[in-house]
Amino acid sequence: MSSQAQAPSHIEITETLVRLYVFLTQYLDRCLDEAARKTYPDEELHAHLAKTRATMADILAVNPVVKSKVEKECKDMLALGAAILKGGHERASAMEPMQAQRAILRNKTIALSDLLAVFRAL
Repeated sequence: MSSQAQAPSHIEITETLVRLYVFLTQYLDRCLDEAARKTYPDEELHAHLAKTRATMADILAVNPVVKSKVEKECKDMLALGAAILKGGHERASAMEPMQAQRAILRNKTIALSDLLAVFRAL
């Protein structure tokens, strides 16, 4: 069997990226909203996020540059969330960058969702 036959499809790759960005957005939202943290257990979100990150890392192994960019993005989001949860000065200094990152995540998610819809329609 050729390696191309085992490679994930464009749909699987796009679905995984969408899932990753949705989980990262949920993580940031939960850092800001205590009610959201109570509705959806942290352990469950972190488990889904970790699994999706691992899947994405496996998929992106073919392109170390993109893999590195996505992993850095994940680490940055998690660091922002952790700073917000600490409160005080850390929270205050993380708020503006977090809002910017949420906007970026939103735009990426919208674009990837549209692309996914096109792939599924083919």
